[in-house]
Amino acid sequence: MPPASSQDLIDRLRARTARLGVIGLGYVGLPLAVEFAKAGFATVGFDVDEDKVRRVLGGDPCGVDVSRADVEALTAGGRLSATTDFTQLAGLDSVDICVPTPLRKTKDPDLSHIVAAVGEIARHLHAGQLVVLESTTYPGTVEEVVRPMLEEGGLRGGKDFFLAFSPERIDPGNREWTTANIPKVVGGIDAASTAVAQALYEQVVSTVVPVSSTRVAEMVKLLENTFRAVNIGLVNELALMSHELGIDVWEVIDAAGTKPFGFMPFYPGPGLGGHCIPIDPYYLSWKARQDGFESRFIELAGHINAGMPRFVVERVVEVLNVDRKLLRDARVHLFGVAYKPGVGDVRESPAVDIVRLLLRGGAIVSYSDPHVPTVEQGDVTLEEVPWETALEQGFDCGVITTNHLEFDYEAIATRASRVVDTRNALKGFSGEHIYRL
Repeated sequence: MPPASSQDLIDRLRARTARLGVIGLGYVGLPLAVEFAKAGFATVGFDVDEDKVRRVLGGDPCGVDVSRADVEALTAGGRLSATTDFTQLAGLDSVDICVPTPLRKTKDPDLSHIVAAVGEIARHLHAGQLVVLESTTYPGTVEEVVRPMLEEGGLRGGKDFFLAFSPERIDPGNREWTTANIPKVVGGIDAASTAVAQALYEQVVSTVVPVSSTRVAEMVKLLENTFRAVNIGLVNELALMSHELGIDVWEVIDAAGTKPFGFMPFYPGPGLGGHCIPIDPYYLSWKARQDGFESRFIELAGHINAGMPRFVVERVVEVLNVDRKLLRDARVHLFGVAYKPGVGDVRESPAVDIVRLLLRGGAIVSYSDPHVPTVEQGDVTLEEVPWETALEQGFDCGVITTNHLEFDYEAIATRASRVVDTRNALKGFSGEHIYRL
């Protein structure tokens, strides 16, 4: 079999005649597939979830940050399709893997979704095809896991097919920075793979940043999120310290932020949540341990951040004690259970951990969140109560855990009998009934 020509594929990508595929139609994969289709590519989205595939085919964005109008128009026009039939991979020129990479309970990487996706690609891999992994993982995954699986059929990476890594950088709920304008880092197993992957993303992303290898590209994403996790861990520890010292940590941060150089403000909160920051640093620390290196900053930051939900519950207990009430049978209402404002995602949300701890303490727990109608996480099952209703019915202590824009903070500040504000959402309001983190 003659070597695949990288220039042939680059030419078809630039002419937008190549057929593209995206495995995983979640918050990363579906927006990417939509951008490919909007650019004129015939694009196929793959997912093992039949319901999600049906919804996409019906024009439903499935709660992801893409417009229904775009999905409806692209599917109706034949530019975007969705399927659970992985045999269609054989007819594609390029495939992006955008599947989850969670942690096991032991904090070790769970690559089962990547392995399953690569296994499907390997069964239908053909010469001249480009494969790009976008799922966050540890440095070395492409070379140590993905490449050997793809080469089992006899084709050789860099010679017969092209292989690269390009870390996803999606920020759910962010309307300013999206798939189309967030700079895209790409690193291939060789120069040809990097060039082909760069040509792919240049058709839909404003800035593409090539790096020297897949390992560098894999490390980029872990650095970005480890940087955030460690600095949030630092400011959370300062919040704990400031509480003991009787200092308003929010005022300290605002004042420090006036320095025009050498300081970048990070803010404390009830803990870390979401698909990246609580998880990605552990991928890096796990890989470091395999090579005999102890990542102390990462582990310590993870310990501090993981302890914040318990600290919030301790604050609730302190507040209830002001009224000589116990946690048991106290009515505690949370404002927000999503991990960040403007989204309905409760993955790794510290608010869910707070709910769980409150329930274990015997509290009667309710919540308001305009983006999360129900919470079903393990032993936690709750139905949303509108914030207006919660204020009308009353509670012993409110907790602002997610600073959604939809909440009326003036109403909360003036009508709640006691409230613990973990997000500084009540900045500008004062009163003995308001307690900061």
